[in-house]
Amino acid sequence: MNPKVFVFAAVLTIVGILGAIVLVGPDMQAPSQGNNNSVENAPTIELLQVELADLSVTKINERSATIEIAFEIFNPNPRAVIVQTMDYNLFETGFSSYEQLAGGTIGSRPEGMVEFGSNYYTLLGDNSIVLKKKMVIKNTASSSELWDSLQSEYENGESGSAKWWVYGTVYFNLSSMTSGQENTVPFEFFR
Repeated sequence: MNPKVFVFAAVLTIVGILGAIVLVGPDMQAPSQGNNNSVENAPTIELLQVELADLSVTKINERSATIEIAFEIFNPNPRAVIVQTMDYNLFETGFSSYEQLAGGTIGSRPEGMVEFGSNYYTLLGDNSIVLKKKMVIKNTASSSELWDSLQSEYENGESGSAKWWVYGTVYFNLSSMTSGQENTVPFEFFR
């Protein structure tokens, strides 16, 4: 028998499976402000819940300080969601409430076709995940009061003199990267 027939049958099977996945799609929809034309039978999903799990100075010397930040994200829905990225900004408000101390992104968004090496997180229903990041802050001669606050935080933990402000956004989709809309959850913490 001709090997082209087997290749054609395999390609046809893969296209059929992908077509079925795209047609079935998710049956849940996230609430939004202007979402009045939603599907009548589709249940609404609840937004993810974000908590500041940890914010600590783990190492400090005269040249740099290492700050570790951890967020706990809880999925209150019965279905899994994909947490693509978490963008955050960190301020030490005793030093400056308008000059960002650090910030960044945890995770990555797929661009174009789905990337096989993407750094996103599948969060199962009624479960949580802790996302952590370490940041190194360089000491400058003009930031002695900031460095004193960081030193106090390192020595005394949460009872130190640093006053933290963290805000950002979590971006997530339903359990399929090819269907559903991108949903966002803004968050803000003071400590």
